[in-house]
Amino acid sequence: MPESQQEKGKSRIRRIATSLRDARNHQRERRRPTGLGFVFADRVSYLDPQRWDHVVGGQSVFLRRDILQTIERHGPDNIEPRYALIFRDDQAVAAIAAQVVTVSGKQIGAEKKAEAQAKPARLLGRLLGKAAHKSKARLQERMLIAGNLLSWGFHGIAFAKGENPAELWPGIAEALYRIRRAERLTGQTDLVMVKDLTPHQDSVDALRRFSYRPLDTEPNMVLDLDPAWRTYEDYLGALDAKYRRNARDQAKKLTAGGCVIESLENLEPHAKRLHELYLSVHGNASVRLVTLPEAYLPQLARAAGQDFRCSAIRRGEELIGFVTTLRDGATAIAYYIGFDRAAAGEGLPLYLRLLHATIGHGIELGCRRLSLGRTALEPKAALGAKPEPMSVWMRHRVPALNWMLGGLLGAVPHNEAPERNPFKAANSPKA
Repeated sequence: MPESQQEKGKSRIRRIATSLRDARNHQRERRRPTGLGFVFADRVSYLDPQRWDHVVGGQSVFLRRDILQTIERHGPDNIEPRYALIFRDDQAVAAIAAQVVTVSGKQIGAEKKAEAQAKPARLLGRLLGKAAHKSKARLQERMLIAGNLLSWGFHGIAFAKGENPAELWPGIAEALYRIRRAERLTGQTDLVMVKDLTPHQDSVDALRRFSYRPLDTEPNMVLDLDPAWRTYEDYLGALDAKYRRNARDQAKKLTAGGCVIESLENLEPHAKRLHELYLSVHGNASVRLVTLPEAYLPQLARAAGQDFRCSAIRRGEELIGFVTTLRDGATAIAYYIGFDRAAAGEGLPLYLRLLHATIGHGIELGCRRLSLGRTALEPKAALGAKPEPMSVWMRHRVPALNWMLGGLLGAVPHNEAPERNPFKAANSPKA
């Protein structure tokens, strides 16, 4: 028998009462110290290097001190680093590399007129607590990100070997709360984000108790690299005839167009041109929270050393495309890319050929997987990459807005990756 209106009303009231009770309990937990110890710093060099390395060693390449210092010195000018070491007694058990980013309306696509492009601006404006009538072009706010806006993936938090992350997430939440509160001295920080969590980090659900809410993003496209592949040609040999022919046709079109692809060992002499090519791609995005300065990639290449690769497409004396790859343990990250849009408009398959170049990088670096990022899902699926779900967890400082955050984030759509299998059945790489 259908519920009466009165019964529905009572049920709704009970759900609201339960939600409010949980919110009060979570608020008390948020305001109760964890009993852990903390050290905070504005530069990674201010921290004890041995303790930092003890926690982050063997984890994300973006937690290496030399990489963090490169971002500090040569990264975007609208991010400020913040660090925390978390202690149990005298033992360092977790680390955070965070970024405070200043966001303006221009960076979130507010100047775009198309309805689809305006959605990210409206969403971010609401999350930042802006009045609906305020122009997004004048919007300027600060966000605290536990993670790295210059990459994708779980690169902002590390737990020491042997530690149970479920026991330490409350300490992560407390550290981020303390950092946000300290930021009141230099400017209000409304939104806190824990960036790019994947399903294997199941213990992250503890963040719900601290009013964080998840937002599923586009998946990270990941290509498993078969250990039997010793060269890029081995990868091509594993493809079925259609996809192998497409890959070879791309190379032939570039050759017919007077192009060659080559490795760049020293990026500094080409810094200006690489930056122009990067901006050609970056400037086409509707949401651009950060923009790389010209010096960033050459300095990153210097810091990363043998863990960095760059391939460029040259036509005559001019570079018309490039792509970089960074080794992160067993994962190769297909990092920043740039190409000449006018040349691509002439029919040169620059983007697709550069994607293929990262496969060669990953094999050369001895990696087991290639992380290709969250954009251009179709061409990456055609390489054989599979989607890896990814989410960010957010919390607003204003309780009333934070209470509505779950519903707001749940309404945000994201693209799903298509299913493709370019490999011959006998040569499909094992997961």
